[in-house]
Amino acid sequence: MADITRRLGWRHLRSAPTAHIRHHKRGVLTHDGPGLSFWYRSLSAALSEVPVDDRELAMAFHARTADFQDVTVQATVTYRISDPAEAAARLDFSVDPDTGAWRGAPLEQIATLLTETAQQHTLDVLARTPLATALVDGVAAVRERVATGLAAEPRLPATGIDVVAVRVVAIRPEAEVERALRTPAREQIQQEADRSVYERRAVAVERERTIAENELASKIELARREEQLVDQRGTNARREAEEQSAADGVRAAAEAARTVRLARAEAEAARDIGAARAEAQAAWLQAHADVDPGTLHALAATRLAENLPRIDSLTLSPDVLTGLLARLGRPEPEARA
Repeated sequence: MADITRRLGWRHLRSAPTAHIRHHKRGVLTHDGPGLSFWYRSLSAALSEVPVDDRELAMAFHARTADFQDVTVQATVTYRISDPAEAAARLDFSVDPDTGAWRGAPLEQIATLLTETAQQHTLDVLARTPLATALVDGVAAVRERVATGLAAEPRLPATGIDVVAVRVVAIRPEAEVERALRTPAREQIQQEADRSVYERRAVAVERERTIAENELASKIELARREEQLVDQRGTNARREAEEQSAADGVRAAAEAARTVRLARAEAEAARDIGAARAEAQAAWLQAHADVDPGTLHALAATRLAENLPRIDSLTLSPDVLTGLLARLGRPEPEARA
């Protein structure tokens, strides 16, 4: 919408570069072009504002396929007004000189024209197409047919409208039909998912079996090695016992030999000592063989005295002393008065 200001009964209009302004004064075109700015009087001015930028028109309408199924078509048409003079002559683009607002609804008229034209060509295509084909290939077919139909529509060039592009967003059936159509695919997907789950479980079971077999094989190998270890320990124990027995035998034999040698040495020493003692005794006896018996008695008494305990005092009676002296061959002592 143009920007209009007031100054002392005059009006000033300033438009955007994408708006084509046509100013008639008393039936004469005085200003014509986009992005204009000028002064005018509202009582004598007739203004038209035609947008010349590209505009998007979204549309949605229902259609019926060859198998009598309702579908919803969503499309977008991009158009522009290439001839503002023709558009202003065919449609009401006049604006209020005081406010700059359109007095009519020209863009709605253009939208109705484009929507009805596109809907007509879409219905013509889908009426000969089954639902399954329409859902698979209908978007391209409808887009091509609508673009061709809008390009061949004579009212559009006569109104100064050029169609820039046509886009068909989607063709969708009713919700119940769409759910029914999705069911086989969902079932197939579910079957594939179940098959994948079963395969994964089978692989898991196979792996668990392999793991169990590996564990069992490991246990068997461990038991076999433990058996070898027990056998080896028994062999080592027997060998150690045999070695210990042999060592004990050698030790006992050596001890016995040493004992025998000691016994023999002791016997020989005892014999030598006995012989020496016998010789010494013989020599002692031989030495005392020629000695007087009294001397021998004295020696015996001396030896006896040496072996007797200590005697501090001894009292001899005269009879004992007389007999002893008689044995020694000495005169009897005189009796004291």
